Amino acid sequence: MRVLLVGAGGVGTAVTRIAARRGFLSHMVVADYDVTRAEAAVAALDDSEGRFSARRLDATDEEAVRGLLAEENCDVLLNATDPRFVMPLFRSALAAGAHYVDMAMSLSVPHPTTPYEQCGVKLGDEQFALSREWERADRLALVGMGVEPGLSDVFARYAADELFDEIEELGVRDGANLTVEGYDFAPSFSIWTTIEECLNPPVVYEKDRGWFTTTPFSEPEVFDFPEGIGPVECVNVEHEEVLLMPRWLDARRVTFKYGLGDDFIAKLKTLHALGLDATAKVTVPGADGPVQVSPRDVVAACLPDPATLGDRMKGKTCAGTWVKGTKDGAPREVYLYHVVDNEWTMREYGSQAVVWQTAINPVIALELLANGTWKAGGVLGPEALPPQPFLDLLGEYGAPWGLREEG
Repeated sequence: MRVLLVGAGGVGTAVTRIAARRGFLSHMVVADYDVTRAEAAVAALDDSEGRFSARRLDATDEEAVRGLLAEENCDVLLNATDPRFVMPLFRSALAAGAHYVDMAMSLSVPHPTTPYEQCGVKLGDEQFALSREWERADRLALVGMGVEPGLSDVFARYAADELFDEIEELGVRDGANLTVEGYDFAPSFSIWTTIEECLNPPVVYEKDRGWFTTTPFSEPEVFDFPEGIGPVECVNVEHEEVLLMPRWLDARRVTFKYGLGDDFIAKLKTLHALGLDATAKVTVPGADGPVQVSPRDVVAACLPDPATLGDRMKGKTCAGTWVKGTKDGAPREVYLYHVVDNEWTMREYGSQAVVWQTAINPVIALELLANGTWKAGGVLGPEALPPQPFLDLLGEYGAPWGLREEG
């Protein structure tokens, strides 16, 4: 398999380090707008076979993306950029006749009049609108194939296939006990993406109502996370799983709740109150005259790069899917989960836990596509494909998953 990886930030760099240990990959072109990042990712690898190369690429330049896919004869485009760049890369892969994998879907737009009651443009709507074209091209666009969304969706499909006869609720629950030494505020993942998903109206799905929205940080609950993380307060957050799971799985309710903590929520609310979460550019004075900048980009520039925080981070992060329903007529609740220790990922891969946990899942998906285990056309979420081969490979990669019976 020949892969064009677009984005050499924390997740993209972790992708290269994981993929370099697997034999299915014949070549990976690592591309980034800042070519020095791509070159650094490649230089850090033990790549005596020359399976990795670095190129400069503007993700918004669809002609350039198509050209590079053709020039390098790539089978798949793996998108490791933030969600702003989903659609140009998605369209470019389709036009070039390549398969496509991403970890975050096309952006939502809140409802213009009742944003905390009704959905406007939902996450992924722009991508699913082109599903017929992907089907006609006999190419697969595998969307939301990170950890959340991604592995959480695989867990949901596994639960539906193997553990339950009827499902009352699929609830993704994410929590951690990570700390970052020396910083009062240092998000472990892209602040641009974090602001987007935390301050947008959260989406909830109910079978008799469909998709609807609530206010940010609604329905707080304390969830007890495994392997020493313990109880963490979780709140509703906009996330792709709620938009993906109901398309293929039969559940009465689907939710996503994130363990943010009061301090983190307060800081996000302050950014919103000051307008610093906005993406529209504003004019500010500059040394050579007025310049236009996005407030959210300024916030990101003022915070440390999450990829550089690994040496200062301690603790574990947990991604998982809580499922409630019945099996053989009896009530059942389980939590399927994946816990990653930052000390282990730094020692084994030189990547901090959150970006590494995100990166391992698209690499596993690429391997399943390369060996023909996963084969399909159209725009699909991870829950549309057989889960057992994925979970088997997760263990083979040295990152086993767990299952806890609740109650």
